[in-house]
Amino acid sequence: MTPDILDTAGAAEYLAISCPTLERLRLTGNGPQFAKLTPGNRGPVRYRRADLDAWIASRLVRSTSETVEA
Repeated sequence: MTPDILDTAGAAEYLAISCPTLERLRLTGNGPQFAKLTPGNRGPVRYRRADLDAWIASRLVRSTSETVEA
């Protein structure tokens, strides 16, 4: 069973993408919502499983001709 709160590695595994890809999505603002637990650039980042599921749902398309909005 997947925990409700995941670090970057756990969230990347849950989404079946690499950590660098998830970090790039976070940097550009195109990834799932996340929580910064402390101020500053090096503070821990956590993802709620519900937010990961919502992000996946927001990217559903019906054909390859559709584009996903950023």
